[in-house]
Amino acid sequence: MSGQGSGGNVLAALASLFIPGLGQLLQGRFLMALIQFVLAGVLWFFLLGWLIHLWSILDAAKFKPEA
Repeated sequence: MSGQGSGGNVLAALASLFIPGLGQLLQGRFLMALIQFVLAGVLWFFLLGWLIHLWSILDAAKFKPEA
C-alpha cells in the first residue's frame, strides 16, 4: 500500500528537496522527473527555479499511484 502520505512518498519528497525530479525518478516516473529537472535547471538562470523545485517536492509527496 503506497499512497499519499506513505513512507515512499515522504522519501520521494525529501529526495526532490535536494534535486528536483529525483523523487519522481524514485517513484518510477521518468518523464516527469526529466521535465522537472530540466525546467528547474533552465529557470534557475532567471531566479525562478525555486518554483519548479517546490512543485517537484509537492508532486512527489502527493503522488497516488493508480491501482
